[in-house]
Amino acid sequence: MKNVQKLELLLLFIIAVSFIATLGSLALSEILIYEPCKLCWIQRIFMYPIFIISLVAFLKREYHQYLYIYILSLLGMSFSLYHFIIQKTPYLQTSNFCRDTDCYTEIMNIGGFITIPFLASVAFFLIMTSSLYIRRSLKEIV
Repeated sequence: MKNVQKLELLLLFIIAVSFIATLGSLALSEILIYEPCKLCWIQRIFMYPIFIISLVAFLKREYHQYLYIYILSLLGMSFSLYHFIIQKTPYLQTSNFCRDTDCYTEIMNIGGFITIPFLASVAFFLIMTSSLYIRRSLKEIV
């Protein structure tokens, strides 16, 4: 019974992190009217389904959905880390995947390194590690 409670808490944590990230991105674009760049859209494409999948998995107690959550968070973290690196590395700004100059723009910069792609990569990392803990907990149950 203890492992089931752990699974529920981990899924609730994933729901909370993905919900905050989703609301944050929507607030930036819809309330503060910041137009997302191409890489931001790609990160949103990976974050938004995580919230829906984890919420449905929690409500239906389908803990094996961790695999989809893990894959989406791994891909999303890859794009957010890439976005963060091209923001902070002037050399890469001339030859990169995103030719849009908005990809280099730092709408937010706290402490010299906390930008929106950095926050996204932290959220994806938290979700990814939590989904791995779900996997580990499922192995203990079986």
